[in-house]
Amino acid sequence: MKTDQIVATLTASVARIDELEKLHLESAQRICDLEAQLKKVADRRGPKSDREMTDDDARRVMGGDMVAVSHKDAAEKLGLSYAQVYSARKGFTFKHIAKEIAEKARKAAETPTTPTQS
Repeated sequence: MKTDQIVATLTASVARIDELEKLHLESAQRICDLEAQLKKVADRRGPKSDREMTDDDARRVMGGDMVAVSHKDAAEKLGLSYAQVYSARKGFTFKHIAKEIAEKARKAAETPTTPTQS
């Protein structure tokens, strides 16, 4: 190979390396941007779950002391995810707890109240 061919090959290689470096930097920036977007979406939905939801948790969020609390706030207080609370409240999970709560409400509605005598 002649000197001018070697110089041309090296020049082309350096140019290609520069293109690849620019592409790498653009890709790294795009990845950072996408990670930031994912974090924003995750932050809106509330915390990630630290544990599995129990029947007692389901009772609290479906008919107990947390029934009036938002999905996100209930999840944060119990160490659960937004999705766990949402799924339980909408009846996708813990159907036996929903049935138990509905049965108690039905029985309470059927129980006659005795008037108090004055």
